[in-house]
Amino acid sequence: MEENASLLVVVDAANVVGSVPDGWWRDRRGAAERLRDRLAADGVPGRAGPTEVVLVVEGAARRVESVTGVRVESAPGSGDDHIVELVARAAGDRPVLVVTADRELRRRVTELGAEVAGPRTVRPG
Repeated sequence: MEENASLLVVVDAANVVGSVPDGWWRDRRGAAERLRDRLAADGVPGRAGPTEVVLVVEGAARRVESVTGVRVESAPGSGDDHIVELVARAAGDRPVLVVTADRELRRRVTELGAEVAGPRTVRPG
C-alpha cells in the first residue's frame, strides 16, 4: 500500500439513506442528493487526512450529479456489485472504508481488505 495514500470512502447511498425512516422513499433522488451534500460539507467524521468520497447510487437516484468533494457513481446494475468492483480496484493501493449496514456487502468488501462502518458514520439519526 502506498504510504500517505488518501483514504477511499465508498458510501452505499441506498443503504445509508434507507437507514432512517424519514420519508426518503417518496423522493429517492432528493434523499441521495441530501446525503451527497452532507458528505460534501462535513466529510467523514473522525477521519483525518486526505479522503476521496465516492457515493454509489442506483435506481431512481442514478441521475444524481457529482459535486466538489463527492464523486457520485451510478451503478450500471447492482449497487453492491459496483461497490465491490471499486474496492477491488483500490485494494492494496490505498486504504478503503465502505459505509453500509448490508451484511453480505460487508462480508464481500472485508474479504478484499476494506474496513467497514455503519450508516451512522455519515448519517446520524
